[in-house]
Amino acid sequence: MLKLYVGSTLALIAACSSANIAENSPCEPVSFRDDAYIICRFDAGTDDIQMFHSDASGQPYSQFDRLSEAMAAQNKTLVFAMNGGMYHEDRQPVGYYQDRYGERAMVNTNDGPGNFHLKPNGVFWLNDGSAGILESQRFLDAGITADYASQSGPMLVIDGELHPQINPEGRSRKRRNGVGVAADNQTVIFAISDEPVSFFEFSSLFKDMLGTPNALYLDGQVSRLYAPNLKRNETGPDLGPFVGVIANTLVGSDTRATQPTNKT
Repeated sequence: MLKLYVGSTLALIAACSSANIAENSPCEPVSFRDDAYIICRFDAGTDDIQMFHSDASGQPYSQFDRLSEAMAAQNKTLVFAMNGGMYHEDRQPVGYYQDRYGERAMVNTNDGPGNFHLKPNGVFWLNDGSAGILESQRFLDAGITADYASQSGPMLVIDGELHPQINPEGRSRKRRNGVGVAADNQTVIFAISDEPVSFFEFSSLFKDMLGTPNALYLDGQVSRLYAPNLKRNETGPDLGPFVGVIANTLVGSDTRATQPTNKT
């Protein structure tokens, strides 16, 4: 679990805060084929990666600030968050979703319209220090019991190859976010575009730059980022599931709300 240490005096707190933010800077801007992205890397074995939707009373978080405040009340710091999967108009997950309070929806293998049903879709899962992404049916067949999981779609990269239905000539361009897991089943890489990109461009980021053998699309158009080390706390309409990373000790940082900044 990611730990940030705080000293006993104000001066030491300030010094430690500055040093820890520099040391623990999981998110960074990158450029890939002339498009701008933010990449955030974590270790499933040491970093506390979780899925979030509602608190213990069933009240949805809906906004990054609410989740951050809830963590602060537990003497924890929200280090990172982004959209954690697609959702219905009532903000409930479209597909399988598992967090600390149990399952909210079962694995959805139905046919249907939209990106979620552009099969194969897949499940991002976390369990006992490991992480993975599997096509939905393969996830069911494997009988994996996950601590945290979210089903979304489409898969972006499948066993090192791009999803066969992603068109290199596709013209739909949106802000998009997704997740990839390295071959070690521990390194988890989240990505969000800072400008509208196509499915092909976004999936190619995971395959050709990040080298993740499997990657999953999480959301698009409404995608937002919470990354205090970059002073990013993006606001907008209420969201459904989040994926986030928390640390054990609250460290002061500037997390003032910002609007997404898309290049045109």
